[in-house]
Amino acid sequence: MIKDPFARLGLDREVLTVSQLNGRARVLLEDVFTGIWVEGEISNLSRPASGHVYFTLKDSNAQVRCALFRQNAARVRQALKDGLQVKVRGKVSLYEGRGDYQLILDAVEPAGDGVLRQAFEALKAQLGEEGLFSTERKHPLPQHPRRIGIVTSPTGAVIRDIISVFRRRAPQVELILIPTAVQGREAVGQIVGALQLADRAGFDALILARGGGSLEDLWCFNEEPVARAIAACVTPIVSAVGHETDVSISDFVADVRAPTPSAAAELLAPDTSDLHRRVENLQRRLHSRMREKLAREQLRLDGLSRRLRHPGERLRQQAQRLDDLDMRLRRAFEQGMRKQQLQVAHLQSRLAAQHPGRTLAFLRQRLDALAERLPRAMREQIKARRLQLHSQMQTLHVVSPLATLGRGYSILLDERGQAIRQAAQTHNGQRLTARLGEGELQVRVEDNHLTPVTLSLLD
Repeated sequence: MIKDPFARLGLDREVLTVSQLNGRARVLLEDVFTGIWVEGEISNLSRPASGHVYFTLKDSNAQVRCALFRQNAARVRQALKDGLQVKVRGKVSLYEGRGDYQLILDAVEPAGDGVLRQAFEALKAQLGEEGLFSTERKHPLPQHPRRIGIVTSPTGAVIRDIISVFRRRAPQVELILIPTAVQGREAVGQIVGALQLADRAGFDALILARGGGSLEDLWCFNEEPVARAIAACVTPIVSAVGHETDVSISDFVADVRAPTPSAAAELLAPDTSDLHRRVENLQRRLHSRMREKLAREQLRLDGLSRRLRHPGERLRQQAQRLDDLDMRLRRAFEQGMRKQQLQVAHLQSRLAAQHPGRTLAFLRQRLDALAERLPRAMREQIKARRLQLHSQMQTLHVVSPLATLGRGYSILLDERGQAIRQAAQTHNGQRLTARLGEGELQVRVEDNHLTPVTLSLLD
């Protein structure tokens, strides 16, 4: 049981464990900060398989971790995502396992223009699925418009900027203002009516324009009736709502989006000086192409004139070609005959070289040579074997014990015919055989000097 978290530590230097410290901090935070509202932007959103939602709530200077458990997350209607500005309600707590400071939430609501932004995204997704933003349904802008309708407020800088651009670039274009409110509750109905009226008037193109402002100021251009009215127009429409950074639903539905009203006017206002330059350039290109065409046709005519010849000349050429082919045929026939004659001669020489008589004579000659070599080889082999046998006999005589016996030595053999090498192999009275160089002797061991001699002390 955790005691009062507000109580100071004892003067006797009370020492807490880490678990006790985190437990006291958690109870303290939950008692002080309970049921509070915090506003910020969602980032690092994660949704594990458990159904809980975790994210970081941040502003420009700080951030805090948030946990929205499954039973509370099911009650949140809007789609949570990174970058969404929200207001959250919950209590401040501490995750004791890691010592992390966090918010345990029970409610999440859009904050500031979050509701409008959510409605904007929902309508954008709906119209996108219906195909209102597809490229296939958009109309191309006219290259040289004569009458252009401008759907905007009759007051303000927008209409003046558009008129200024057309006056400078294309003063010959007729501009017609279809006035409408561009802000407030009545703006949606007026914009829809103005678009329908302008579409029936037979303009070459329309400009839907408004100056910059907040999301709430520009909201009438994000309404579904305005979007569908733009989509229903058969006249090409340029949407120029707000500044360059402002984006509205009308921009997606319109045939072309311009970053500013002045830019929309420049898209539809053909530059007169540029047109003059283009005409002059096209005229120069036309003259150049005509000269090139005439030069090519003249060359073609000259070539045809050179190719047109008298029939007699063509007959002479064919006769000459026939003679040439006849000579080539004769040369080819003669070359073929010579080649065949050479091949026959070669085959005859090969046949003569492989005649059986020559082969038999060669084999007979080889047999005679082998017959002469056989006796000589046998004699040499016998001589070599005799020399080898004599050498081996000499080697055997050197190591034979008979030679040693011939020099006066003898070998003593016991009853079993084993050679006596040590005196310890004999005993007194034992009979042995002494083998000499010539003959054998029977001997008896009188004393092998291994038994000590006993002498009488009295003798």
